[in-house]
Amino acid sequence: MENNPSLQQQLLEAGVHFGHLRKKWNPKMLPYIFAEKKGIHIIDLNKTVESLQEAASVMKQIARGGKKILFVGTKKQAKDIVNECARRVNMPFVTERWLGGMLTNFNTVRKSVKKMQSIEKMLGDGTFDSITKKERLTLSRDKEKMEKVLGGIAQLGRVPAALFIVDIGHEHIALAEAKRLGITTFGVVDTNCDPNKVDFPVPANDDATKSIAIIANYLTAAIAEGLAERQAAKEEEADETVSADENEKKAAKLLAEAEAEGGRGGRPRTGGPGAGGPRRRTPSSGGARGGGRR
Repeated sequence: MENNPSLQQQLLEAGVHFGHLRKKWNPKMLPYIFAEKKGIHIIDLNKTVESLQEAASVMKQIARGGKKILFVGTKKQAKDIVNECARRVNMPFVTERWLGGMLTNFNTVRKSVKKMQSIEKMLGDGTFDSITKKERLTLSRDKEKMEKVLGGIAQLGRVPAALFIVDIGHEHIALAEAKRLGITTFGVVDTNCDPNKVDFPVPANDDATKSIAIIANYLTAAIAEGLAERQAAKEEEADETVSADENEKKAAKLLAEAEAEGGRGGRPRTGGPGAGGPRRRTPSSGGARGGGRR
């Protein structure tokens, strides 16, 4: 990742430091405000860099643990950016509309997702060929509506480990549901929001496309690093397992050969004269011979 000076310069060029008008500010954002210029609050980019790096570090650990981070950004400026970043690291996302209960009533939402997937499968394999054209068109429209809202979480099998939110004020329902379930939250927080509502706030301009893009891309890069480290650890573990199996097989083979060699050397011989010493006469044979001579 970038070092502090270059990152701070990039944030400055992207307009991350521009906050809202003074009359719209939230007093709890005071620690993150550097100054006021022409009635607009200026965000302290040093605090932004610190917060951004801290959030990136935690996200990296979450991704390395194999857990999911849900990207949420339904604002017009954030939709395309959030969609692209989430797809890049194969994470779930919501960019159209946050359905009430998407987290707190997750089982019901999963049923809707399964219904959408079922319709898609049936339309694809020709199961609905026997129904009328009007019914097929109605099902197709229903699927498109569900795909628009639920498509980003179709592969989300359980409640995510964390949420990354662009503009916590606009996405207050998503934030409230996450806090209720104890889910870790990361958020881009402007000067008109309360940073204490988020576990890892990143003070920044949440209205400018460039500002949203640079922060989202930075955090996505951290997630990608975590996923890469997870994959490398898996491959290393697999190699160690294969090596251990090979060693066990070699040891078992050597042990079997040693047992076979020992069995050949220590087994008593059986057979004709000379194999087990001189042959002894039996009393019956000796008596018969004696009686013959007398």
